Amino acid sequence: MSKKILILDDDADILEMVSILLVDNGYAVRELSSGETIFENIKEFQPDLILMDVMLAGMDGRLICKEIKENHLTYFLPVILISGTHDLAESLHLSGAPNDFVAKPFDIDYLLQVVDKQLAA
Repeated sequence: MSKKILILDDDADILEMVSILLVDNGYAVRELSSGETIFENIKEFQPDLILMDVMLAGMDGRLICKEIKENHLTYFLPVILISGTHDLAESLHLSGAPNDFVAKPFDIDYLLQVVDKQLAA
């Protein structure tokens, strides 16, 4: 069975591109353009990994990540944050931090390496 990845990004073009990339590499994908329903989607879709933008319309991906990591039902889910404006590499060791970080613009092969690494962990 394919590993499932929940992608959260409010940029439709990036959402589509990343989704196609992951599906082409054998992953099952669910796309979200807003973070309001993330916990409902986690419960329903039961992803193996969450790939999320930091800058979302009206929301901060870092805060959503912190909520996921501090929730006893979801803390174990690997979260990869993507950002073109924030360098999160130094904060990966903090409480509620993502498992990994990818800077925009990103190399497709690098993104796949980070996803594979987190799913293998």
